[in-house]
Amino acid sequence: MLLSGRAHGEAPTPPVQRTTSLGVVIGIDDATRSGTYSWKGIPYAKPPVGELRWKAPADAPPWTSPRSAQQFGSACASLGRLYGPGFNNRYDATIGASLDKFVGSEDCLYLNIWRPATAAEKLPVIVFVHGGSNITGYTADPVYDGANLASTANALVVTVNYRLGVLGFFRSPYLRTGDPLDDSGNFALLDIIKSLQFVNRNIANFGGDAGNVTLMGESAGAVNVYALMTSPLVAKANPSLVHRVLPMSGGISRAEDLPPGAFPVLVATSRFDVQSNALLTQLLIADGLAADAATAQAYVASRTADEIARYLRGKSADSVLSTVLTKLKPAGLSGSNPVPDGHVVPESPIDAIKAGQYLKVPVMAGNTRDEGKLFPSLLSLSPALGGISGRLLTDEQAFSIAFSYDPDAAPTTKLEQWIPAAYLPTAKPVTGFNARMDALNDHWFKPLRDDVLGALKIQESNVWHYSFEWDREPAPFNEIFGAAHAFDLPFAFGNFAPSTWANFMFTKANQPGRLALADAMMRSIGAFARNGDPNDASLGVAWPTWPKTLIFDATPTAKAIRVR
Repeated sequence: MLLSGRAHGEAPTPPVQRTTSLGVVIGIDDATRSGTYSWKGIPYAKPPVGELRWKAPADAPPWTSPRSAQQFGSACASLGRLYGPGFNNRYDATIGASLDKFVGSEDCLYLNIWRPATAAEKLPVIVFVHGGSNITGYTADPVYDGANLASTANALVVTVNYRLGVLGFFRSPYLRTGDPLDDSGNFALLDIIKSLQFVNRNIANFGGDAGNVTLMGESAGAVNVYALMTSPLVAKANPSLVHRVLPMSGGISRAEDLPPGAFPVLVATSRFDVQSNALLTQLLIADGLAADAATAQAYVASRTADEIARYLRGKSADSVLSTVLTKLKPAGLSGSNPVPDGHVVPESPIDAIKAGQYLKVPVMAGNTRDEGKLFPSLLSLSPALGGISGRLLTDEQAFSIAFSYDPDAAPTTKLEQWIPAAYLPTAKPVTGFNARMDALNDHWFKPLRDDVLGALKIQESNVWHYSFEWDREPAPFNEIFGAAHAFDLPFAFGNFAPSTWANFMFTKANQPGRLALADAMMRSIGAFARNGDPNDASLGVAWPTWPKTLIFDATPTAKAIRVR
């Protein structure tokens, strides 16, 4: 009785009942179907609403009764985009109707945990940060379900919501308190750090090893991983919060770090000051408190900073985000990314890496071969890229086709419906779609990759890189998308169920090869999380360090992994 902790006849504690520092949670026993236990919607911070908007995350309040952890927490407040969450915090038909409309909630700081349905302890932990340009995204996206990765990698998988858009990255002089965290503007990064602190305190009770945490992120999530890798708050954390990093398709460079014409990630803090002033001005005009920028400036000058702060925090999230969309976006002021404030994020993360002032841990980085094919409209940015958008369909039209598309039937859409004639045939040298997309990658993802991995390689040898090159979609999507940005995610998580592009990608014919490739990718991720080295027998080849690259690919029937 003393050993079991319960009296004779008392029912044993179910395996999905776990104790956290905030209270008991009851998760989902999915051992029969997926071989995992999971806990969803665990709060890791207080809802950042009211006076807590645009402040560093505060401790979540504890609870006394066992808390159900069987549903995802709400997506963070954003405007609907092609990748969800729609109006119901899941992949469904409402995504098409939610484009540019308010979705989610400011009460959104929740995380989710999956683990193998075993009694194993001290398992490696993988904390995943979703992408979405730091303005959209949600952990309930079915691509991010952690069950298959947890089971195959024999690890705990944690997915994290964090504040988005100007609610996550916002730097206004009227919100300054003297606290360097509140004043940094990096609320989204502070959210992720808060989630890592929760993991550090609690993950042992779920069977995880707090001393072996891999921080993994894709796209904007990878940008945030790099930012946190160089943040003194993470690099100097005691106890250590992160022990490996796995950034997929990201970077952390300023314009001055890159070749002329390349697309940077970071902009100067002064740009955020311009953005915050523009937002305040447009809100005042919309409320009839000012007629134009000059009278808005006069209005602000006649009020105290506290009054302006209360005004900003009193605006609904919907009105704030809608103003960004309708007024700031046309002026080129809608972007959201880490703020190089010098406290949470160094003024130059690349220089910090070169100086050895960063979290020196093993790195497994990745890119997709055809990153730019997810962003064909960007060809309109420059005559050198083509000068016109590479996509004819609107997001609403693309989603409508994708939602009910049958990939195993004869094609019901044509290349000419998607890609302008100026970029056809796609394989035409110089002016074809493929060549234009290669040029876009040469201006964007490749220089970002080379800059950060080159800096890391100066400091450490344990840096690996992969290129995802699977392009076995049914025609015409093999040409429209190929190995596009984010197309490695279903393979990294082993999830080929319905999601935004699933009906365009996955067929019965390509199933054997993609399942074999996904298995190898997940096992490699598991090896990296466990040992700090992604080499695993399932790869079939030895993976050398950067500047060598491992190619993740497959034929319709088998994996085809090789080294370049």
